[in-house]
Amino acid sequence: MHRRHFIHGGLATLFGAPCAPLAFAADKPAAALNAQMKGVMVHDLQPFDLQRERGKVVLVFFWSTTCAVCRDKLPEFRVNYEAWRDKGFQLIAVNTDAKPEDLQRYVDLIHRAVPERQQFPMVWRGDARHADNFGVVPHVPTSFLVNRQGQVVKEIHGRIEPALWDDIAELVLG
Repeated sequence: MHRRHFIHGGLATLFGAPCAPLAFAADKPAAALNAQMKGVMVHDLQPFDLQRERGKVVLVFFWSTTCAVCRDKLPEFRVNYEAWRDKGFQLIAVNTDAKPEDLQRYVDLIHRAVPERQQFPMVWRGDARHADNFGVVPHVPTSFLVNRQGQVVKEIHGRIEPALWDDIAELVLG
């Protein structure tokens, strides 16, 4: 285990931190996996199936409305989503809140305050109709970068740093 991971994990355990403000990226996730997710989008109750996004670069973002780091980064996500959505990029936000009402309040606010072109799909992981193969996500934010073939190529814990956005841009625009 790398020292940074050990220290970060120890601090999170010590302080019971639900959010991970520091970031590290695993270029090759522990288990090479073809990303799979099915669920229901919160805003319109339409089904979501990650398999339909094959051919696109997808960022799967696990977050919570109680995580200040997560909420702080959402405007950046929206700007990048708007810029790349017509270039083969999809962003899916997977909410990990305990109660769906917390997410619904946030979604209602977003639909009133954020331009439609910046609104990306959100699903609630606690929904009985939700299934994915991303395993246990011990803290948020955690993101998975999925290539056009549907394979997870990076696992990011914490903030997405500018260099990682460059990697995403390379996959999308490259």
